Amino acid sequence: MERVLLVLSFIACQLSFGFAQSDFQKAVAKYKNVSTVTANATKTSHKDAIAQDVVTKGKLTMKRPSEVGIVIEGGKDQLLMQGSTFTMMVKGKKHTTSSERNKQFASFQTVFESILSGGAKDISKLGDLTTVKKGQQLVLTITPKAETKKEARRMMFSSFVLTIDCKTSELKSLRMNERGGYTEYTFSGFQFK
Repeated sequence: MERVLLVLSFIACQLSFGFAQSDFQKAVAKYKNVSTVTANATKTSHKDAIAQDVVTKGKLTMKRPSEVGIVIEGGKDQLLMQGSTFTMMVKGKKHTTSSERNKQFASFQTVFESILSGGAKDISKLGDLTTVKKGQQLVLTITPKAETKKEARRMMFSSFVLTIDCKTSELKSLRMNERGGYTEYTFSGFQFK
């Protein structure tokens, strides 16, 4: 009996993800016909130990095949993905890594490359990705898995949450959860070129 329940649960999970995969492809189909996407960005930095959030403004730029840049306050704060290379500039201090060296960014890279390809890059086999459709929004959550306790302690982020508007193909938000808080970017005023 337990085996039957496990098999049914597995099938239901696969069907659920397959449905979300097709939702994802429909939601990002607009990107197939564009090479550059720009938008306004608002960054909210939340720390559990501090009462007031810090809110700053900037720009989002996405270019095919695999460039994503969020530049805040004229470059003082940046989050850049150029292929497998990730650069963060926080209060003028630069941090660089890659998805090859730092596995927590591998699925993040794959998801953004799939968005920029209009869903052509398959994300259905990413073991650390869940997708949920909530009304007209598709929520993708990447929860990186550490192979060792040491690796888990070194992980900067516990999860990445992307929200896509299914009607407009706009990336509404990117939230990066970390110990003791989060950084969330919300986007508006999209231009597809």
